[in-house]
Amino acid sequence: MAHESFNIWHDLDKSPTWNMAADELLLRQSALIGQAVLRFYSWNRSASSFGYFQRYSEVSLWTDLRPLIRRPTGGGLVRHDENEWTYSLTFPAGHPWWYLKAEISYKRVHNWIRRAFERCEVITELSSEVIKAGSGQCFIGAEKSDLLFRGRKIAGAAQRRNREGLLIQGSIQAKDTGIKRSNWESAMLEELEWKKWQPVEGFVEGIRILSKQKYELDIHNQRR
Repeated sequence: MAHESFNIWHDLDKSPTWNMAADELLLRQSALIGQAVLRFYSWNRSASSFGYFQRYSEVSLWTDLRPLIRRPTGGGLVRHDENEWTYSLTFPAGHPWWYLKAEISYKRVHNWIRRAFERCEVITELSSEVIKAGSGQCFIGAEKSDLLFRGRKIAGAAQRRNREGLLIQGSIQAKDTGIKRSNWESAMLEELEWKKWQPVEGFVEGIRILSKQKYELDIHNQRR
C-alpha cells in the first residue's frame, strides 16, 4: 500500500439510493477520473442493502429494515445504521488492483483495514476459514479473509470488476472496538499518498439521475 495514490472523497450522510448511485457512477467514470478513489460515506437514514445477484423475495424475509436496496456489487444482506462505517474503493481498468484476482483484492483491502485498526490500538485478524452461519447475510458467520474482532466479524466487502474498472464496497461494524470513525479514517490514510477530491456538478447531477432512474425503482430492486 505504501506510496499508492488515491483521491479521497468524504461524502457523509447521504440517502441510501444516492450512496449506491454514487458508487456505480464512480465505477462507470473511473477512466475519466483517472485515479483510484477512496470514498468514506454514511447514511441519512437506516436502510438495508443486498447483493446484486441475490433474490429480493428471499432477502426481504430476513430483515424488516427498509428501504431495501440492491447494490451494484455482490455479497450478502447488510444493515446500515448509525453504528456502521461504509466506504468504497474504485480503480480504473489497467490499475494494478484491477488485475488482482477477487480473493487477492478482498484479502488486501481487509489487511489494510486491519493495519488501520492496529494503529488505533485495536487488534483484529483475518478469518482463515469460512464460518458457516446465516447464508446470504453478510454479518452472520464469516467468509475467508473477513475481518474479525474477538472472534466476531466486523468488516466485510463486495466487489464488481468489469471493463470499466473495479468497485469494492465495504461495511464495518466497529461499535464494540471503542474507537472513533475519524481516528480509523486517519489511520487508513497513513499508508497513502492522497488528496481531497470533490466531484464536479455534472458528476453530482449524474448521481441524482441514476438514483432516481434506477435505485429508487422497485423494478431494479426487485428485479430477481
